[in-house]
Amino acid sequence: MRKWIGATAAMGLVALGGLPASTASAASAASTTSTASTASAAEPAGPKVIRVGATQAMDSMNPFLAVRLVSSSIHRWMYGFLTVPDAKTLKPSPDLAESWTTSPDGLTWTFKLRTAKWSDGQPVTADDAAWTFTKMMTDDGAKTANGPAVENFADVTAAGQDLTIKLKAPQASMLDNPVPIMPKHVWEKIGDVSKYEADDFPAVTSGPYLAVEQKKDQYVKLKANPNYWRGAPKIDELQVIFYDNPAAAIVGLKKGDIDLIGRLAPPDFEALKGDPNIVQWNTEGRRASYLQINYGATTSDNKPIGDGHPALKDQRVRLALHYAIDKQKLVDEAQNGLAVPADGSIIPPMYKDFFWSASGDQKVSHDVTKANQILDDAGYKKGADGIRTMPDGSHKLRFRFSIHTDTPSEDKLAEYLTGWFKEIGIALTTKRLESSKFTEETGTTALFDIAISGWSVNPDPEEVLATHLCSRRPTASGQGGGTESFYCDPQYEALYQQQQKELDRPKRGRAHQADGAAPLHRRAGDRPLLPERPGGLPQGPDRQHHAHP
Repeated sequence: MRKWIGATAAMGLVALGGLPASTASAASAASTTSTASTASAAEPAGPKVIRVGATQAMDSMNPFLAVRLVSSSIHRWMYGFLTVPDAKTLKPSPDLAESWTTSPDGLTWTFKLRTAKWSDGQPVTADDAAWTFTKMMTDDGAKTANGPAVENFADVTAAGQDLTIKLKAPQASMLDNPVPIMPKHVWEKIGDVSKYEADDFPAVTSGPYLAVEQKKDQYVKLKANPNYWRGAPKIDELQVIFYDNPAAAIVGLKKGDIDLIGRLAPPDFEALKGDPNIVQWNTEGRRASYLQINYGATTSDNKPIGDGHPALKDQRVRLALHYAIDKQKLVDEAQNGLAVPADGSIIPPMYKDFFWSASGDQKVSHDVTKANQILDDAGYKKGADGIRTMPDGSHKLRFRFSIHTDTPSEDKLAEYLTGWFKEIGIALTTKRLESSKFTEETGTTALFDIAISGWSVNPDPEEVLATHLCSRRPTASGQGGGTESFYCDPQYEALYQQQQKELDRPKRGRAHQADGAAPLHRRAGDRPLLPERPGGLPQGPDRQHHAHP
């Protein structure tokens, strides 16, 4: 028996990369990747079962609510979409929509849905798609996972197998829509979608697999969908096994409890070298990790929320934090060299059309002297204890750093940041949170100062850019959301709308590089980013939507 094992470098502030076998997602920006699979020619014939290890549990089986990477990956196996990226070119290709046309002004799109069936035998129709999009347009609770995907929709109608979407303005990302199409005849019976966990099995799906069993935080079992329009999958059953931490997952792999695993920290990845039962692989990924900063959170109706430290509202403080961080040292020592510093946009370098790299005076490099000078000039004086105080004397610069309890590598990151920030008169205390609590505090209630976060970017970067729209902030009741840092800036909104209307891809890419990326990098909390490196799986951060298989 030979195992194929996947390891991923997982350090915050570093890009993780690769295709996580555990989540079937094209992965991240700063890590190493390896996959493990058990197979033996001597095994008797029977159902083909693949057991996938994951170090992040699903937040919800409900696609309207799920925001974690592992969740959206499993939903990719379960549901169909209008289009999906081609496996080789990454360009949009037909899925449930077999063809489409666009009006000359780019405002009306008509998709012709193919003849397909739901797993319960009911036909898939354009009415299913129209109901899915309309639900998101009219119900705040249904916007949690993919709200921006329908924000520009003016009207959605269905006639037979034709789905017509009318837009408010041209939209370059129309063929990269990340919304799974849901069965209307099942979901229209649900009352409050924001409270529905979708734990009725077997699930009714149109994708290659249907979920048949789940034990929360332990596993999800999926079986091949015999009604799948491409034909029944060759693998009869997929089992996604959730582990509390990478070390436990590695033990499970070596024992043969799982066949594939990703999200391994660099030391774990390197420790597996030479094992004859393990095959490791490393390939260019699409993830970046970064710091999420609470610079003054507000709800979507602009009401203050949370308890972020007031000093973080000062761009000079955020800039000083950036200068204090030695990203190259994180790469070398925390990532064992299996990453690259993120001296550029949140869009990873593998997407050459859209990646922006900082240079000259826009590049922020490690410079403790400069960081201290910025704070001195801004009036943040050090006390006898070495900790600075705000110019008005109201608050000491003591910040919380929120990390995940199930990601040991983030503890190491916290140690580095604590030391560097101490050099510039800022105290940092680590706040460890279980994943669901982490998501709540950093994306809904804003009960944080600084947090580790990250994103795996799709071939069209519209979705990750949309996480910084004002509309992504949660409502006063805590619904919707999906924000990063509760960011809201008029200049960014204008740039976002400008790039969305540019249907010429090369021109749109140049706009990202010249305008869109720079403000995001400089102003969205002035976060130190570490972009993708060739290779690695997603590590640590809770949020990332839509990893494409």
